[in-house]
Amino acid sequence: MNELRWYGKILPKELTEVKLVIISDLHYGNPYFSYKHFKRTVDFIQNNKNTFCFLNGDLCESVIKTSKGEIHKQVGSPDDQKKQVVEWLIPIKDSILGTTTGNHENRIYESAGTDITDYIAEKLNIPYRPEGMLYKLAFGDNNNRTKGKPFVFWMYITHGYGGARTKSSKAVKAERASNWVHADLVAMSHDHVVNIAPDVYLIPDNRGTINSQGFLSGKVSAKRKMLVKTNAFLKWGGYAETGGFPPSDLSTPVINLLTPYSNQWDLYPDRPQQAIKVSV
Repeated sequence: MNELRWYGKILPKELTEVKLVIISDLHYGNPYFSYKHFKRTVDFIQNNKNTFCFLNGDLCESVIKTSKGEIHKQVGSPDDQKKQVVEWLIPIKDSILGTTTGNHENRIYESAGTDITDYIAEKLNIPYRPEGMLYKLAFGDNNNRTKGKPFVFWMYITHGYGGARTKSSKAVKAERASNWVHADLVAMSHDHVVNIAPDVYLIPDNRGTINSQGFLSGKVSAKRKMLVKTNAFLKWGGYAETGGFPPSDLSTPVINLLTPYSNQWDLYPDRPQQAIKVSV
């Protein structure tokens, strides 16, 4: 049984901000895989302090006889692909928070009962949940002006699904997922097109005062959640081109988790309790 449970990590209280990257859709083994762009992302994580990442599926191309893709042109077997991906990720394994799986890895599981993402997770010593990962990341100090209380960011990471072609139909899938799970950040991959969309929902304050009629009345606060569709590392061509899909976005979004004590805080006019900003 693999029912939804959350994972988490507590980072040092001295931190005032954290950078977060989602690595997905390498499609290593595909002849159009861009190692150059992938290596830039790995180097960014390795060379920047307090930068962490999730793995979010389709790391391996995993073409089989009954699937789409260039089976006669793919680089190596799925077994070779998973081993190479681990080798590339070993230098940043301490910065990887967890992993989900993708539909390309699922091809191997459905045909042979072998979970190659489980192998990757075991080698990197990271938590793994195939369908999606609800994650609590805590760091910093003096949340709500309370010493010893860290800032907490809830995130839900899932690979995604379906064959949408327009940007709007791709983006709406992340919005749907945000309705099902409480999270400050919802990140979804699969569609190879970056989209950043903040959303706002309202939370009633449990505290209230009794009015002249004897009824309770209280404040309602606006809370933001960030919806992120992530990039791919696959250049245009092959079945994507012949199938009428647009070129992949090769630029990796950087998600900034900010506390009021961050040096970036004064760059923005709003003053929430904490904030998530995304740069592309």
